[in-house]
Amino acid sequence: MIKIYLAEDQSLLNSALTQLLNLEDDFQVIGSAVDGVKALQDLQILKPDVVILDIEMPKMTGLEVALNIKKTKREEKVIILTTFAQKAYFEQAIIANVSGYLLKDSPSEELITAIREVFAGKTIFAPELVVNMVSAENNPLSARELEVLKIAESGITTRQIAQQLFLSEGTVRNYLSAIFSKLGVHSRIEAIQIAHKNKWLN
Repeated sequence: MIKIYLAEDQSLLNSALTQLLNLEDDFQVIGSAVDGVKALQDLQILKPDVVILDIEMPKMTGLEVALNIKKTKREEKVIILTTFAQKAYFEQAIIANVSGYLLKDSPSEELITAIREVFAGKTIFAPELVVNMVSAENNPLSARELEVLKIAESGITTRQIAQQLFLSEGTVRNYLSAIFSKLGVHSRIEAIQIAHKNKWLN
C-alpha cells in the first residue's frame, strides 16, 4: 500500500484528488492540507510514502515544503502538481530534489502512474517542462538581441527600433546581423519564427 499525503489549497480539487486516488487498490490518502504550514506539521506525524504538493499555497509554498523535506533528510518522495510550467519554478523544484513535477492539466492516469513510479524510486517530469528547459538552455541570443528581436516583431523600421532602445541605427543593424548569423537565417520573420518555436520570446 502506498501512503499518500496531499497538499492543495483549492478545497474542491483537494477533495476530488483524494477521492480519485483512493479508488486505486494500492493507494491510501492518509491526510491532506490546504496550506504549507499544516502540511509540514502533518508530515512530521503521518510519515507518508509520497507527498503531492501544489506550489502556490497560503503560509508556505509547496517548494518551501519540499526544501524543508530535503534539508531534514526525510524519506518521503515529493511530487509537485501545479498549473505553473515556468522554468524558474521547475529549477527550484530540482534544487529541492523532488521526484516528480506534473501539470494539473495532465490526464489523471499520468498522476497515478507517476505516484507508482516515484514510489519505486524513479523520477517523473512533465515532457513540456523538459522541452522548455532544453530550449532555454540552447538559446544562443543575448538579452539585448532578444530585446531587439521582440521589438522588431511589431514590424517597425530599424530607425524606430533604434529610437525605442536609444541606440544608433548602425548598432541595431549589427544586432540584427548577429541574430541572423547565430540562427542561420536571412530575415526578421525567420528569426522571429525560430525564437517563438523555442519559446525564447515568452
